[in-house]
Amino acid sequence: MSKSMDLLQGTLDLLILKVLALGPMHGYGVSLRIAQLSNDGLQVQQGSLYPALHRLEQQAWIASEW
Repeated sequence: MSKSMDLLQGTLDLLILKVLALGPMHGYGVSLRIAQLSNDGLQVQQGSLYPALHRLEQQAWIASEW
């Protein structure tokens, strides 16, 4: 994986963790909150968001529930 891809994934991971530090939230809510915090400057698509959430869960940084 390239360094630029690592940087993008790391940045997205940090954004997600920042949003989830505010409290539990579903994936769509995370996406909306990132857009809101960035004044709609950042739009996280599902194809990036959900793999990132799974990656964070596999690394035990977050937990999910059904």
